Amino acid sequence: MKTKENPFDAEIHVPTARNELLATVMETINTNQEITTLWHVINVNAMDRLGITDHGPVHFQIAANIGLKLCRLLIKNKIPMSITTDYQLSTDHAEVVVVLAGILHDLGMSINRDQHEEFSLFLANTVLRETLDFLPITERTIVISEIMHAIISHRSDGRPLTLEAGIARVADALDMSKGRSRIPYEAGEVNIHSVSAAAIDNIEIQEGEEKPIQINILMNNSAGLFQVDELLKNKILGSGLEPYMDVKAYIDRKTEKNLLKSFSIKGL
Repeated sequence: MKTKENPFDAEIHVPTARNELLATVMETINTNQEITTLWHVINVNAMDRLGITDHGPVHFQIAANIGLKLCRLLIKNKIPMSITTDYQLSTDHAEVVVVLAGILHDLGMSINRDQHEEFSLFLANTVLRETLDFLPITERTIVISEIMHAIISHRSDGRPLTLEAGIARVADALDMSKGRSRIPYEAGEVNIHSVSAAAIDNIEIQEGEEKPIQINILMNNSAGLFQVDELLKNKILGSGLEPYMDVKAYIDRKTEKNLLKSFSIKGL
């Protein structure tokens, strides 16, 4: 992700490979000043005002790329995407759904943190009509509907009805490494979210031997188990990806870091 000196300008990049639809979409996204400005507004609310983790273009770059990688691993292993099964559209369309859901799922954070998933829908509706106006109206309507479903399904109690929505939901949760918690953690925002994210050194996503997707989570401290067992697990269960992925977490006990000198519960 390339962020320019102007904080209102950002570029997100994903490997478009031979997907001409996705290449056209990304060119449109990266030249839409309304979208890039919204990304900046979202992060002002998230990091500057609320002191929570990054919800700007860095997060969207990671979520979109993770989602695309998960999608392509499933396609490589001949797992049919929902948009193909139900509407006979191509895997190129499925990739567009996953990537745009990853890029636009937090637009509502520009309005409010609470219920931001719902707010994201009416902002994304306008953006998507402009971004996908090159598609025939039937294709455009289906793709927008699938993206909107993926956006609403990323909330904590979301219930994905499509594989693409499940992919976007899990991809969002997999952006949980220490880099995302750096600013609130270093600013003294000590809570289980910042500490557990600081315990995650790396996320490896690769093709599995027994299942299409193997996720390896490398931790420097057992606090990272909160990210895995409380956050990631809840996003995977009910996503539709359960039969297709394995998740393993590893802790290097020899180099386990002490992330906290002391910890007090606020208000006590």
